[in-house]
Amino acid sequence: MKILPWAGSSIFPALCEALLAWRKSAPDTRDLPWRDEPTPYHVWISEIMLQQTRAAVVRAYYLRFLDALPTVADLAACDDDALMKLWQGLGYYSRARNLKRAAQAVVTQHGGTVPTDFDALLALPGIGRYTASAVASFAYGQPRPAVDGNFLRVAARVTANPIDIAKDTAKRALEAALTPSYPTGKDAGLLNEAFMDLGATICLPNGAPLCRTCPAARLCLAHDRGTELDYPVKAAGKARRKEKRTVLLLSCGSRIAIRKRPAKGLLAGLWEYPNVSGRLTKRAVREHLEGMGFHPLDIAPLAPARHIFSHIEWDLTGWAVHVANTNEPPLMAADSPEGAPSPLLWVNRADLAETYSIPAAFGYFTPR
Repeated sequence: MKILPWAGSSIFPALCEALLAWRKSAPDTRDLPWRDEPTPYHVWISEIMLQQTRAAVVRAYYLRFLDALPTVADLAACDDDALMKLWQGLGYYSRARNLKRAAQAVVTQHGGTVPTDFDALLALPGIGRYTASAVASFAYGQPRPAVDGNFLRVAARVTANPIDIAKDTAKRALEAALTPSYPTGKDAGLLNEAFMDLGATICLPNGAPLCRTCPAARLCLAHDRGTELDYPVKAAGKARRKEKRTVLLLSCGSRIAIRKRPAKGLLAGLWEYPNVSGRLTKRAVREHLEGMGFHPLDIAPLAPARHIFSHIEWDLTGWAVHVANTNEPPLMAADSPEGAPSPLLWVNRADLAETYSIPAAFGYFTPR
């Protein structure tokens, strides 16, 4: 990977000095519990949760997760279904699976202690350069810029740099340019917090930034030129693929049918309500279920929903179907090219709420 110098980086020593002074002088009003006790485990868990998820949402999940799994060893030994239930609502479930795999590696390869070595952190499943830098700086005081979207936006505006921040080379270039200006010890984490807080509360991504209150305004080239909204530059991503699916909420008495998705692919290994490709009419639902050996007694429409993944958008049609009995329930294959037939599991509502993790894509149809 060829990494070019970050244009305008000569301003970074002054920028780092200004932001560190601002972070030390300003009270921390964001109420982020992972900052209260930045142990390696706590930092790691919080940073994985914060990927693609707002801090305000993560807070309650973080506290609940640590209450259930207070140590790396607890996470390594956690039952998969219990882990998915703790993660339910955060989405991107591969993050939770990688957390457990990484915890097991920490236990077996590092004696239960999150490694201090940067390359050893990178070798753990699910940990990239950003998370490794966050752990290294917040927990171990190493001079590692934790470059995320907030970092890139602030740096691009301050230096008026038109670099495409969607490219990994931009992140690497910024890391290389900032590292010589980074302090060690507690200040390393405080400087990372300063960049993050500035991007989250002042140098905003949508709409006009709050330049009048910015501690870096006097250094900012984009502000000086009145071109703040021209930065950062980010190439448009690929359009999401759109799919139609029909979700079947099958019930028999007080029990509801769920099944596990295939072990590979989207939402791998998670529980779901039976569903098929396309938008089925009421008649088509009846014919489909009768063809599978069910005896529908009542079929009622559910409110439609739309769920957006990173690269796919689902347009969801739902039907609540009461069936005659569950004796020798038919097998309904998970609708995936690699999906083996998955037997339906009939559960009561209490178990559905307390034990089984239904991802948000299907949670729209969960009975309230």
